[in-house]
Amino acid sequence: MKIRVYYEDTDCGDMVYHSNYLNFCERARSELFFQKGMLPHSKDEFFVVKECKANWIKSAKFADILEVKTKLLEKKLASIIMKQEIYKEDELIFEAEFKLAFLKYKKPSKIPTHIFKILEN
Repeated sequence: MKIRVYYEDTDCGDMVYHSNYLNFCERARSELFFQKGMLPHSKDEFFVVKECKANWIKSAKFADILEVKTKLLEKKLASIIMKQEIYKEDELIFEAEFKLAFLKYKKPSKIPTHIFKILEN
């Protein structure tokens, strides 16, 4: 998924504010569902971030075009681990691993098969 850095994404030095890299990753995870004509959550079923390991390598700045790459690393009954990398002009500038828990009625639940198919593509 490609993302342009807007003024609102930056700090006073025109660099992307550190927490916005996490927002870019969230958008890319949602986009996996949007591309299939689905929503990333329903009223009763959704993922929540349980853990995040992040590495800020280099900074992006206002007007840059970034690419977020997403890969499913591990799947369990009620959770997954995804690796996401953000590139600027083919250079890795950010990487993170997210452990996501699947909730149904706000309780951990088995991830439906059709969701795995979306995440594996």
